[in-house]
Amino acid sequence: MYAGPTLFYLIPHMNQKVAFVGTGRMGANMARRLKDCGYAVTAVYDVNRPLAEALAAELGCAAPESLAGVTAAADVIFTVVTNDAAMRGIFLAEGDNLLMNAQGRLFINCATLSPAMHREAYAAASAAGADCLEAAMASSISHAREGKLYLMLAGDEAVYQKVLPMIEQMSVNRRFVGPAGSAAEVKALVNMVMNINTAGLAEGLGLAAALGHDLNMIREIFSQTGANSRVLETDAGDMCAREHDCWFSAEHAAKDSGIAQGIARTVGLALPVNDATTAQYEKMVTLGLGGLDKSGIAELTFKGRHA
Repeated sequence: MYAGPTLFYLIPHMNQKVAFVGTGRMGANMARRLKDCGYAVTAVYDVNRPLAEALAAELGCAAPESLAGVTAAADVIFTVVTNDAAMRGIFLAEGDNLLMNAQGRLFINCATLSPAMHREAYAAASAAGADCLEAAMASSISHAREGKLYLMLAGDEAVYQKVLPMIEQMSVNRRFVGPAGSAAEVKALVNMVMNINTAGLAEGLGLAAALGHDLNMIREIFSQTGANSRVLETDAGDMCAREHDCWFSAEHAAKDSGIAQGIARTVGLALPVNDATTAQYEKMVTLGLGGLDKSGIAELTFKGRHA
């Protein structure tokens, strides 16, 4: 009887070969960070092949044309993909997927996905003789590059402990939260509350502007009262200046608030404030504003901007 993955755990941690699937801004900077820390980054893959090839040239590694080739090249494979459909494709697609000859490998899945999708990936990896961890990120692109991510991890705690030296190189803080799917649940809560706060701030500043108040004064008063929040620090200036360079897109905000909406429905819970926030971010996507930063929700609330 198969007793569980062994290959990965027999290798001293600094000799672990690492690969990345999904080489957008977060995935690429995570790969750069581990390369800087002395890990052997052996392969990168992206559906946008020029993106993967450029990163491979920078890091001096391979850019396999197949997902199976990525698995063959590494002991630890990080995935940073866009949504449930993309995740299902890399793990479960017929003909080519990451689980081909995957015995003994460890997959660390960092994308914000539904808990059900993370559980599906975990089960499929286990059936293939591989291990699977969630590593939900609550951080920005610069944090990925500097090894200052905040990570919420889930899966088998023994597996987490064995890969902890690598995780510590990538994160300033981290929390193991429970079995497969639980990190995705917690990340959905984090982004739900963040997006609600962002939408509320946009409405407060929009109403203040319509009343003719000085927005610098309003922001200072907000910071000293119950209206204070983390997004007041990060987004208020951009909302007032209409500067919405993307760090966390409105499209991703719509997706993540929608994930929380779906989770709530599975437990029979009404979340009307989240429903309204989800609708606002979905409206941004419909209006072609989905590529703006989440602060761009102010474009829907300030008079004279988008209706």
